[in-house]
Amino acid sequence: MKMKFLAFFLSTFFISCAQVKENDVAIVPTQNAYSFETVFSEVSIPWALAWLPDGSMLVGDKSGDVTLVNGNQTTSITTGFDDLYLRGQGGLLDIVTHPNYAENGWLYITYSSSQSEGEGGNTKLVRTKLEGSNFINTEELYKATPNTTAGVHFGSRIVFDNDGYLYFTIGDRGNRDENPQDITRDGGKTYRLHDDGRIPDDNPFVNEPGAKAAIYSYGHRNQQGIDIHPETGKIWSHEHGPKGGDEINIHKKGANYGWPVITYGVNYSGTTITEETHREGMEQPVYYWVPSIAPSGMAFVTGDKYPEWKNQLLVGSLKFQYLELVKLDKEKVIERKKIAENIGRLRTVNMGPDGFVYLGVEGKGIVKIVPNK
Repeated sequence: MKMKFLAFFLSTFFISCAQVKENDVAIVPTQNAYSFETVFSEVSIPWALAWLPDGSMLVGDKSGDVTLVNGNQTTSITTGFDDLYLRGQGGLLDIVTHPNYAENGWLYITYSSSQSEGEGGNTKLVRTKLEGSNFINTEELYKATPNTTAGVHFGSRIVFDNDGYLYFTIGDRGNRDENPQDITRDGGKTYRLHDDGRIPDDNPFVNEPGAKAAIYSYGHRNQQGIDIHPETGKIWSHEHGPKGGDEINIHKKGANYGWPVITYGVNYSGTTITEETHREGMEQPVYYWVPSIAPSGMAFVTGDKYPEWKNQLLVGSLKFQYLELVKLDKEKVIERKKIAENIGRLRTVNMGPDGFVYLGVEGKGIVKIVPNK
């Protein structure tokens, strides 16, 4: 009996080993060393979170509502975004402050907009200023075309690099066959601008006839997380794959990230998208998830509140409703940990100016992670 059990165990072990993919990194258990404190609950789908110099928070709901939270005081903000296109994954998307916000007062916001010709909407980037309870002096910096009634893949996240360039993402808008691989079309791209919306002279496709000159990289599916590595200054992002094949990427100027020509995922029906996972001239991800975790929001950990997490990557999971700590050895993923299991659908992950990690959780609001002493 013991021999039969041993044989079964060994056969099962070797079969399971054979099924492990090269990219697999074990998820290790984590101890309950942290508590979770809800700091603002009056938001349904908290897509955006940004801090002002006085420590108050701007909280954006996908519905289009923006609230200024200062301790126990809250103020509803009149945005003036009459062209907001609220459908499916579309709505109010990201909010970030200018690196020199204290001097110039500029806020940068992406949202799905019905502006321009055609039914439906597409992603738009604006900058604006907050005066009292109103956004004022709003300027359009970029509006993707064409409009479409598809309710998926608007992106969109915004980040500034260490040189002051602004980057933002727009998903493929559900049109994978035309948008991601065509640099004359919007969608499935990361874009780079000056802070006033001008296109940098050294953008990779500035001199390409017909190209969208704001494009920095292409071949993306739907990027809903982006941040700057605190040591290297490189731009990291993650994007949704189809069924399987969510990715972490490091952005390179003019690079093609392959969607949908190469992917580690399949159609939601289980059918094949492509037989290729590699192709010359197309970038490989730093890491890919199979099965998908449906990543949304990401942040590198800085400061000293979480010493064992410092310079590591935090990624929210919509599908499995936990926060994932992605431990790195330079640009290689070496370990994964589940933090805040069963907390809910995590939409955004941010480092606060106080050094704490803040999460935007659907149906719960803004949650702060507090280390247990």
